[in-house]
Amino acid sequence: AEAEVSYRQADATGVQSVIGLPVGNPAGTYSRAGGRSSALSFMVNGMFDFGEDDGLQGFVGGGVGVARVKSYYGLDARGNFVDDSDTVFAWQAIAGLRAPITDSIDVSLKYRFFNADNLKFVGLGAVGATETRFRSHSILGGLTFNFGAPAEVVPAPEPTPEPAPVYTPAPEPTPVAPVVQCTPGPYIVFFDWDKSDITPEAASILDNAISNYQNCGNSQVMLAGHADRSGSASYNVGLSQRRADSVKGYLTSRGISGGVISTEAFGESRPRVDTADGVRELQNRRVEVTYGPGSGY
Repeated sequence: AEAEVSYRQADATGVQSVIGLPVGNPAGTYSRAGGRSSALSFMVNGMFDFGEDDGLQGFVGGGVGVARVKSYYGLDARGNFVDDSDTVFAWQAIAGLRAPITDSIDVSLKYRFFNADNLKFVGLGAVGATETRFRSHSILGGLTFNFGAPAEVVPAPEPTPEPAPVYTPAPEPTPVAPVVQCTPGPYIVFFDWDKSDITPEAASILDNAISNYQNCGNSQVMLAGHADRSGSASYNVGLSQRRADSVKGYLTSRGISGGVISTEAFGESRPRVDTADGVRELQNRRVEVTYGPGSGY
């Protein structure tokens, strides 16, 4: 539902009358007549939308309220034969189409029929009391800006694996000491929009990376910060640097020497998922952690 206040007016360019008009004018059609009707309305509308949220949508609806209608009409400069106003019940029907052109901007085309019946005006002379109505047809083009961050896409949960069949294993051979290998990554952590805070999910991934670092001696650690394309390029470079610095602070607080850690900010220049400019994409708001022999940006 929505509330609406609107104003509309129409100029008169002619009058057709079946009775005589003031100042000695007989019944007939007068092209020299002038005047104006206007309506100030206060409406409550109800709308029904259909169609995909990210595609072409249609909508229909209607509204009810009150309208203050004022009219004046005359044949010449000597005065108006109707000059009065009335407040009556009004209703309207609405239909249209809406389509997104970006994640935050929609365009729309709307048709509106407005009707106010049972208007009672008092005219001069033979005109007397007059009962009439005010109707209008409107076609409107619109441009809508949507505010707020879009809902984050929640990945579908992994299917629960079926239990393995129970069997009696063969005698195991004498165990051989495992060869310790360095796993260089990359370990990728993601960030909320326009944030550089370490989330609980990111902390879990970094804890795993720190555990694996124990097998890599004192290898160099490289941190590459990235951003999505929802801000300016220069702002995103600074934002991706702050994200890399947050990860560095987390690693050093858990025992990895800051002397072996280097950072670089790539801003929006190396997206993980290609998007249009201005799009917020979780997969592109990230820091990639690599280390060990052969690691790098």
